[in-house]
Amino acid sequence: MIVYFLFKNPIRYTDKRRGVINYKATEAQIMEKEHETKRKRVHCLVLAYPHQGHINPMLQFSKRLQHDGVRVTLVTSHFYCKTIPKLPGSITLEGISDGFDDGGIAEAESIKAYLDRFWISGPQTLSELLERLISCGNLIDCLVYDSFLPWTLDIAKKHDLTCAVFLTQPLFVNCVYHHVQKGNLKVPLANNNAISLPGLPLLQPFDLPSFIYSYGTYSASFELVVNQFSNIEKADWVLCNTFYELEKEVTKWLMKIWPKLKTIGPTIPSMFLDKRAKDDDEYGFSLFKSEECVKWMDEKPKGSIVYVSFGSFSTISEVQMEEVAFGLQESGYNFLWVVRATEMGKIPKDFERVNSEKGLVVTWCSQLKVLEHEAVGCFVTHCGWNSTLEALSLGVPMIAMPQWTDQTTNAKLIEDVWKIGLRVSLDDKGVFRREALKHALKKIMETEIGIEIKRKAIQWKNLTAKSVDEGGSSDMNIRHFIQSLVHS
Repeated sequence: MIVYFLFKNPIRYTDKRRGVINYKATEAQIMEKEHETKRKRVHCLVLAYPHQGHINPMLQFSKRLQHDGVRVTLVTSHFYCKTIPKLPGSITLEGISDGFDDGGIAEAESIKAYLDRFWISGPQTLSELLERLISCGNLIDCLVYDSFLPWTLDIAKKHDLTCAVFLTQPLFVNCVYHHVQKGNLKVPLANNNAISLPGLPLLQPFDLPSFIYSYGTYSASFELVVNQFSNIEKADWVLCNTFYELEKEVTKWLMKIWPKLKTIGPTIPSMFLDKRAKDDDEYGFSLFKSEECVKWMDEKPKGSIVYVSFGSFSTISEVQMEEVAFGLQESGYNFLWVVRATEMGKIPKDFERVNSEKGLVVTWCSQLKVLEHEAVGCFVTHCGWNSTLEALSLGVPMIAMPQWTDQTTNAKLIEDVWKIGLRVSLDDKGVFRREALKHALKKIMETEIGIEIKRKAIQWKNLTAKSVDEGGSSDMNIRHFIQSLVHS
């Protein structure tokens, strides 16, 4: 406990633990010191859905909190806890059970079976974790939880904890799901007419998330993404991995429904954005081991490489793999293609894939370091939200080849809203053909359209960095969130 004796001139205060100290400072400085002392006592429990695409953004948000003096405990499934290396700084790691502690979702017979067991084991083991931490004197000021785990809110409220729900997908997509959950958008869709929803521009059916325009596919996943809004109004805060300038109109509309909505992204390592945290140059977690490719890239001219990756989870058919392979080979451009080890068998046997002069195929790489490289001219992407934010943050034009879930809507944003890329059209069999890919590549790499897209990409890169830098929209929102915990 610190007792202050405040006078007009140099201020003397007594620290009962350390004796009397002469402290020459203004009253404002004393109060700031007191604020910092309180802030260091703030403790956030951050619960991530057990998937690399969810853990990484929530881990990055944890780093931001820690950078501002907050103590953080990251929580995810026991299985994923085994794969996460030593966390940075003072962030600690705890686990709960999803019912598949030895193999995670891969151990389950289906997504539905996984979620059914997780929804039993998760709440029980989370309650046990909270009781253990609190009984040991680890008081918790706020539980930040992934929106995919809505049952967390009820458990947190039983322990009288402040709750912040964390949305890992863009607000544009979340707004669509919100309208479905509220019954404003009926599924299955009645026809192929354009769709008008409050807070959003006019949308075509194929601009919506795949669970909606292809209603009935992956029904368990559909319920997961819609049910995340079943109790969101009861949360004390709604945090989203986006930034205000990127989704201004939908943010303003949703703030009428969720007054405590705060945009706090993009959640990528600081050294690729504002560079305020000098030791934050990687996520710190990946299920895959990266291969060296920078040396190969160093030998290529500026803007000459087409980088291709469909993420950590998506799988594509052998027919689609063949079209991508020969589309890249026939385009004549240098290319770096990430094909996960489990997908390598789908590459055509007559496709030259390893260490050729024009192309390099690897099983995984550090995507941020690749996108940052000046030799990269464009990014052929599945449009997962994390990949989209990374390309946006580093000013790389995109060629959108969305597969499912939110990716189709992200592709709409990339091409028509932010105008930083082109979307490849599917044929009547649902395949992206090589000719369509080559056509998009040529536009980006060689035409006036590509030059304009690159100009827009650089504009968004600058706005992205500004949003998380000191005084930016996301930076101020994070500070406001922390302040509320300090004073609660």
